[in-house]
Amino acid sequence: MTSYPPDRITAFLLQTTAMTRIAVTCAICLVCIDCYSQDLTPRAYVVLPVHTDAMILTYSHFNGSILFDPTIPITNAESQTNASAISLFHTFSFFGRSASLTGTLPYGVGHFQGLVTGAPTESNVYRSGLADATFRFSVNLKGGPAMDLNEFTKWRQKTLLGTSLTLVAPTGQYDATRLINQGSNRWAFKPELGLSRRWGNWIFDAYGAVWFFTTNPEFFSHNALFLGTNTKSEAPIGAFESHISYDVKPRLWASLDANFWTGGRTSINGVENLGTLQRNSRIGCTVSVPILNHQAVKFSYNNGAYIRFGGNYQNVSVAWQYSWQGKRGL
Repeated sequence: MTSYPPDRITAFLLQTTAMTRIAVTCAICLVCIDCYSQDLTPRAYVVLPVHTDAMILTYSHFNGSILFDPTIPITNAESQTNASAISLFHTFSFFGRSASLTGTLPYGVGHFQGLVTGAPTESNVYRSGLADATFRFSVNLKGGPAMDLNEFTKWRQKTLLGTSLTLVAPTGQYDATRLINQGSNRWAFKPELGLSRRWGNWIFDAYGAVWFFTTNPEFFSHNALFLGTNTKSEAPIGAFESHISYDVKPRLWASLDANFWTGGRTSINGVENLGTLQRNSRIGCTVSVPILNHQAVKFSYNNGAYIRFGGNYQNVSVAWQYSWQGKRGL
């Protein structure tokens, strides 16, 4: 999420120079957007039979501190966010290769609080609303041809190589006069290359990706601090992710997860803030438990291993999945 600052933050900004305002607003906005790079998704390139459909309901809780550039006089900054999402998933044949489409619509409720140096008490911000929708297209390049259910039951995974493109659309609630919003008012794109290798009951995954962002044409504009229009841009972010998972029995598995991302310096009206460079890492674990033939529940936990700048959150997620085999042509 990206909030109109509380009264004490506003008062502080009014007393600072233009460059300091840029640093503060850039930093506060960034800490809620860097969740793009914090993905920890094991088995993202594992092949499924074509015409597989699924609906996933996810609840996530984020709780933790926010680390600003040391030159920014904001301390004791914390955020708590509860996010729910519905996702639809479908597999199909793409030029004879296994492919899938996923669409996700999230809704978030967040609380932000922090203390501006010299202010007697903390300030709080509350936001609730739709966040930006996410769409992902994935296709296998090696080791996973498109297969129907009968062919899939005879197939055994070895080495898989796949690629995907994730698109984040600016569908979330956004008010240009506020500094923190549910939506980011810009597009984001993530091309990714993924490797998955099975040894018996073990699966190793490794992904490499780059996030690209378009410019927010109306960032924190038309308000008491900035009467005109501000633009905000962000440099690309390189993201790397790895997982090692173990099949306890069919559909029951557990994994250890880790990632690292770097980049993302932000600029306001073309002025870059060097202190907003992200170079962070998270570690966690995931367990998937089957319930019935068509249902499973996935539990995950992750936390910051090394956070140089941005949100240092603990994250707990629970996802319920219902899947079924569709008919050809639908």
